[in-house]
Amino acid sequence: MAQFGNYTLLIILGALFALPFIYTLYTSLITMQDVNKLAGVSNWTFDNYKMFFTNDAYNVPKWLMNTVIMTAVVILGNLIINPMVGFALAKLDFKGKKLIYWIVVGTMMVPYHMILIPVYVNVAELGWLNSFTGLTVPFLYQALYIFMMRQFFISIPTEFIEAARLDGLTKVGAFWRIVYPLARSSLITMSILAFSGTWNSYLIPVTLTSDPSMYVLVVGLNSVKDMFFENTPLIMAGVVLATLPILIFFFIFQRQYIEGVSSAGVKG
Repeated sequence: MAQFGNYTLLIILGALFALPFIYTLYTSLITMQDVNKLAGVSNWTFDNYKMFFTNDAYNVPKWLMNTVIMTAVVILGNLIINPMVGFALAKLDFKGKKLIYWIVVGTMMVPYHMILIPVYVNVAELGWLNSFTGLTVPFLYQALYIFMMRQFFISIPTEFIEAARLDGLTKVGAFWRIVYPLARSSLITMSILAFSGTWNSYLIPVTLTSDPSMYVLVVGLNSVKDMFFENTPLIMAGVVLATLPILIFFFIFQRQYIEGVSSAGVKG
């Protein structure tokens, strides 16, 4: 009985949290005449989505491709750099290790808005404005994910690494062949967080790009919002386009995400 009550409560809460997206999806499938009305399925249409991909006033396919490229590069960089740094801070002994760790922890407490201007200045001086280099290179690692990976690697017995060394592997080889595969759940968790954060990123891309051909999806859709502010169904279709990939990505890897969060608790 208690289990039934728990499931019922979870279903109710899930439905409440899903209502905003359901409303957004519904509104994106109707016309302006049916806004704030309950339109039947026969009145639903995909014209709002078609307009995004066929109207020359905006280049959604290009913005979508820019977002895919930026997100893929950032995730790939984070999957390589953050685990390497986390492993070094967890398992290797070197001078300044604790200092570096506390610097990493300290940077987690600094809002990114405070360093956005220095980042812009550096990107501009390097000539990276309006380029994929500027949109990706400064974000190939994140302090939060370094901390998360360190916490996971601390839980791995050092005996695994020592056994790998006895078998002839170097420290680098032991990391890539033994330790890295064990971090699969944490890596997927990091990928989901990096995916959602990068895909939905607005402040950084809008600061580093002024050329419409280099807009990412969120920045481009925001310009559409300015042109068609009163066309609610069109705006909602843009919201669905920006949100749906994140939901799909999460639902595919939700089990690994939960396992990763559970295994990355604060230790050591």
